[in-house]
Amino acid sequence: MAGEGGRPDAGLPAGPDTESYVALIARAMALVPGLRDRAARTEELRRLPPETERDLHDAGLFRIVQPRRVGGGELDYVALVDCADALAQADASVAWNFANLASHHWMLGMFAPQAQEAVWGKDANALIASSFIFPAGRARKVDGGYRLSGHWPFSSGVESCDWNMLASVVSSDDEADGIEYRIFLLSRNAYKINDTWNATGLCGTGSNDVRVDDSFVTDEMTVAVSDLAGGPTPGSRVNPNALYALPVFSLFPYVLSGVALGNAQACLNDYVEFARHRASTYNRAKVSDLQTTQIKIAEASAKIDAARLIMRTNCIDTMADVRRGNIPDLTSKTRLRRDGAFAVNLCTEAVSLLFAASGARSLFTSGALQRQFRDAHAVNSHLAFNFDAAGTNYGRVALGLPSENLTL
Repeated sequence: MAGEGGRPDAGLPAGPDTESYVALIARAMALVPGLRDRAARTEELRRLPPETERDLHDAGLFRIVQPRRVGGGELDYVALVDCADALAQADASVAWNFANLASHHWMLGMFAPQAQEAVWGKDANALIASSFIFPAGRARKVDGGYRLSGHWPFSSGVESCDWNMLASVVSSDDEADGIEYRIFLLSRNAYKINDTWNATGLCGTGSNDVRVDDSFVTDEMTVAVSDLAGGPTPGSRVNPNALYALPVFSLFPYVLSGVALGNAQACLNDYVEFARHRASTYNRAKVSDLQTTQIKIAEASAKIDAARLIMRTNCIDTMADVRRGNIPDLTSKTRLRRDGAFAVNLCTEAVSLLFAASGARSLFTSGALQRQFRDAHAVNSHLAFNFDAAGTNYGRVALGLPSENLTL
C-alpha cells in the first residue's frame, strides 16, 4: 500500500526483517530529490550517470534480494516492487535499471553454487545484465557445457555490468528431445556490446544490444528454465529461503511493474500540486475548482491505487504460499502474468489521462510530464505487460487449452 503522496510502506507482517525493510524504503525515498534533479542528464547520457550508480550502491539497493550469506538483504520479493515504486517517483530510467540489476542477484541465487561463487566470490557488488529473449540465441550441448551464439537486444544497464544472463533455445539433433530453454551466465569478456539505445522512452537505461560468437559456457554456469518454475533449484542447497524457490517467469512482470507504478504516482503528485496553485489561462478560473480536474484526479488515483494493490498482494501472497511449501499451479501462474500486465496498463492509463488533462503545458520538453508520459508508454511496451498476450494465455488455460508460454 502507499501512504501520503504515494510513499511505499512495508506492508509486511511484523518480523525480523521489518526494520530493515522500512529502512530500505526510507533510503530509496531519500534519493528521490537528487535523482529527479539529475533526470535530464540521465536522458542525455542514455545511461545512468556514475554518481547515480554510486548512490544506489551506497544505499545497498542493488543487493536487496541477494542472499544474506554473501551480504545481501534477502528481503521478500515485494521489495522489488516497493523500491522501484519509490525510485520511479524520481526517474523511471533509474528505477528500471535498479529493478533489472537487483533481480539478477535474486536469480543468481538459484544457479549452481559454483556460478554464485564465480560472481560473488570475486565481488559481491558485481552487477549482472540480462536479455531474456530466448529466440535471439542458439545453443548446442557439448562435453562439459554448451556452445552459445546469438544477438540479443534490450540488455538494460549492460555497460555497468561485469556479467550477463542471456537466454537461449538449446538445439538438439534429436527432435524427440523437444525444445529446451536455458539461461547462460557469461563474463564481460565473452560478449560484445553494440551501442544501439536511442529511444523515446526510458532513455537513460542504456538498453544496448549484446552479441556472442560461439562461446563455450560450462554446465554450472547455466540453468534450465524448467528448474526455475517454482520449488527447489540448483541453488537451494546454499540458499534455502523461499525467496529462491519462487516461480521466476510467473512473477517476471513484478520485477519491473513498480517502475510503472512510481512513474504514475509521480505524475499524479505533480498534477495535484499544479492544480492546487494554478488558474486557467482561458478564463482565470482556479483549476482546483473545476469538476473535471477533480474527476481526473479521482480516476487516475483509483487506477494507481488499484495497480499498487494488485502488484503487492500478488507478490506477498505468492511468497507466503511458497513458504508453506505450495507452488502455484498453471492457472495461478497465468493469473500472475495476467494481473502483472493489467496493473501496469492501469498505470499507463492514469498517466495518459493526466497528460491529456494538463493541456498545452504537457508539450514543453522542460517539464517532467512529457518524460513521465514517454516513460509510461516505454514500460508498457515490454512484452511482459502486453495484456493481449497475457490475457489470451490466461483464457486458454482457463478453457483447458495448453499454455502458449513455455517458460511457466
